[in-house]
Amino acid sequence: MRVLVVTAVPVERDAVTRAFGGAEERVALPGAELHRRGAFDVLAGGAGPAAAAAATAFALASGASASAPYGLVVSAGIGGAFTPVTPLGSLVVADGIVAADLGAETADGFLPVTALGFGRDRFTPPPALVREVAAATGAAAGPVLTVSTVTGSAERAGALLAAHPGALAEAMEGFGVAEAAARADVPVLEVRAVSNAVGPRDRDAWRIGDALAALTDAFGKAAPVLEGWNSHEDLEG
Repeated sequence: MRVLVVTAVPVERDAVTRAFGGAEERVALPGAELHRRGAFDVLAGGAGPAAAAAATAFALASGASASAPYGLVVSAGIGGAFTPVTPLGSLVVADGIVAADLGAETADGFLPVTALGFGRDRFTPPPALVREVAAATGAAAGPVLTVSTVTGSAERAGALLAAHPGALAEAMEGFGVAEAAARADVPVLEVRAVSNAVGPRDRDAWRIGDALAALTDAFGKAAPVLEGWNSHEDLEG
């Protein structure tokens, strides 16, 4: 089984590919390039849910894995976390991939797109896979929020937690990757290494290098689980 891993930017892609042994092959796609090592194809698809969805869809439809189709798509990278539950440098595996700001503002507050009577705002990765990856990497498992605008205030962070109790982290690509994977009927997972706290922006406190190192370590430990996972039986969402 082949695994497609989609990151936002090249530095995240390179952190993931460092986890895998063997020679690297590069496969050109429209507007992007797959970095292939063994059973893993890693793609820097761009920042935000729209770019992530488009890049994932192109990769899934490209025929790049024609001889061994993709059995799993993973959204991966660094992200902000709702500390202290998930401290800097720790890992998060999403048990729910949630579009936190897809909907409408009303006089009574924010309404998710589902409350408007159409669309969806959540994908659920295979629970067994979430458990196995969390056990292999020591990651916390919980909801990861996809936002189009990175949170920059304590008020916004509080509002997100009030709307999504138990959320562990936020990032910008997971829901887009999940949307494309679901349309191709391929299971999806999201893995994040924590680089900063969700809330007021304090670049001096960010630990991007530590988070990238944790991402490499996570994929090194999770690779056998991801490559060996080959079931659609508990795919939900």
